[in-house]
Amino acid sequence: MDTSVLIGFFRGDENPSVNGFHELCRQQISFGISSVIYQEVLQGAKDKKEFQLLQSYLVTQRFFNPMDPLESFSEAAEIYFKCRQKGITIRSTNDCLIAQTAMEHKLFLLHND
Repeated sequence: MDTSVLIGFFRGDENPSVNGFHELCRQQISFGISSVIYQEVLQGAKDKKEFQLLQSYLVTQRFFNPMDPLESFSEAAEIYFKCRQKGITIRSTNDCLIAQTAMEHKLFLLHND
């Protein structure tokens, strides 16, 4: 699960990714997030009450994190590098780390960006 989907979900957005997340929840299919996603969602809180509410919900989720403290980050940097070489600019380097983490754990990545 990517930050873009969770933010859209919490805002009540309707798009294919958020609708897909609703379907996962409806079917009680488990999902997970990474520590980076946890941080990004918390950073978007509008006030302390919302921060605490998001925090109390997110800490109950399954967490997937990079498998290697150096190699995972190197591979994420390579994703960014290869995209840039093809003329694609990744908005956030965190997105590359999220993608690398998903690949390491052989996960599907539901995203909206």
